[in-house]
Amino acid sequence: MSWTPVCDFATMLPERGVCALVRGVQVAVFRTHDDSVHALGNLDPFSGAYVLSRGIVGTRKGEPTVASPLHKQVFSLVSGMCLDEDAVSVPVFSVRVSDGRVEVSV
Repeated sequence: MSWTPVCDFATMLPERGVCALVRGVQVAVFRTHDDSVHALGNLDPFSGAYVLSRGIVGTRKGEPTVASPLHKQVFSLVSGMCLDEDAVSVPVFSVRVSDGRVEVSV
């Protein structure tokens, strides 16, 4: 597995996302209220726009989520599954914090 640094963990605001280009793939990286980090594909499958990093971070039944800023479909930050439309999902990427840097593997 190859890790790519995308930003400093300290610069990420809780309950917000950032977008990074990792090996040609747009990745939405999120920091949740408990300081966990998650990484999903940035492409909103409903609109076709690369906007999930700008989504609304929250929880549904205790699961961390992001809601698309365009049509408000909610995606699990853990599985990438759309919680509003069972047949739709976005890719999930491995993410970690190492020496204060957020790193993603695609």
